[in-house]
Amino acid sequence: MTETLIISRVGGQGDGIAETPTGPVFAPLTLPGETVRGVVNDGRLEDVEILTASPERVPPVSPHYGDCGGCSLQHWAAGPYLDWKREQVRLALAREGIETEIEATVAVAPGTRRRVALHARRGPDGRVLLGFKARKSWRLVEVTACPVADPRLVAAFPALARIADAFLEHPKSAPTVHATWTLSGLDVDVTGVERRSGGGLSRDAQMRAIEAANAADLARLSLAGDTLVMARQPMIAFGPATIPLPAGGFLQAARPAEEAMVERAVAAVKGAKKVADLFCGAGAFTFPLATVAPVLAADASAPGIAALKAGIGSARKLKAIEAHARDLFRRPLAPYDLRGCDAIVLDPPRAGALEQTQQIAQTKASTVVYVSCNPVTFARDARVLLDAGFTLERVMPVDQFLWSAHVELVGIFKR
Repeated sequence: MTETLIISRVGGQGDGIAETPTGPVFAPLTLPGETVRGVVNDGRLEDVEILTASPERVPPVSPHYGDCGGCSLQHWAAGPYLDWKREQVRLALAREGIETEIEATVAVAPGTRRRVALHARRGPDGRVLLGFKARKSWRLVEVTACPVADPRLVAAFPALARIADAFLEHPKSAPTVHATWTLSGLDVDVTGVERRSGGGLSRDAQMRAIEAANAADLARLSLAGDTLVMARQPMIAFGPATIPLPAGGFLQAARPAEEAMVERAVAAVKGAKKVADLFCGAGAFTFPLATVAPVLAADASAPGIAALKAGIGSARKLKAIEAHARDLFRRPLAPYDLRGCDAIVLDPPRAGALEQTQQIAQTKASTVVYVSCNPVTFARDARVLLDAGFTLERVMPVDQFLWSAHVELVGIFKR
């Protein structure tokens, strides 16, 4: 049955929410104050028709808007959209009873995403389709334009489709093409290739992939982190250093977002005698921090730590850097390991870093900079630090993933 509803707010996943006598109804691609009509099915409004549009609604800039699941908030004006992201951080903190200064959300411009993950499937006509998943679906939306991504990545989409063709050899393969723009050109790592029943990629398919990579002038092509061909070592700049990016290695999605977070972290630790950089990856924070003080860096990724060490000699006037490969979930650094570190920076994955935070709480560190891609786990871990005597001075939200519900942040703790 068709219903007419009024959207009261936008929820944490980016859908508009209408309050009804039977509970909330989620309506995708809608905004607060809008009157909408559609069919309610299991708490979601389908076939949404907007009867009265919000004055905050703006024209979408992507030809794939509404079908592609990559951007759920492209229809919202920048000001209220960024305010909403700030509010998501406030709500996450409030659930843990935490109040602090939350700054305005740092905006990131379109066309600055330096890495994308594109799904590859073979269409009914045998043609390779490359794109993103549709909203709430496994269906693939072929993407020919993406206003979020670096234009050089978008220009490479046809070549990436030709490369992906070789990885669709086995019917059970569902390749994802991870493309990153580096100082050396395009670095591509492919995952999702069937190995168990298919025995992995055949030699013939590997040769076809390599030929396509060479034709596209890729810097490197790898399969789940194993290099197939490398014309040039992909390089990335972290502060004053240049490091060899590991195949399949982690990298912040947008450099402007990384720069904003690094700048905040460096400013917070100035005056420190020694800094710990935990979950350091290949050194995005390590090298800028080492312009201020000696750094103890740790991360579970051995290739990341190797890349970090390889980059140490590329920059002058750095303080000493000591780097270790260590799983900080299973073996968090204890107060003894962190002795002498009066400032600690950590940038864990979405799961947060509860075990490591519990150890940090027992140290003598006076400053903790927590970089998070999940406000919920950040708030949980922040409570541990607050209970140990730290004060959360302020939080800076960062809109690294433009027009999505995803929000990152940097929190500064002092004691």
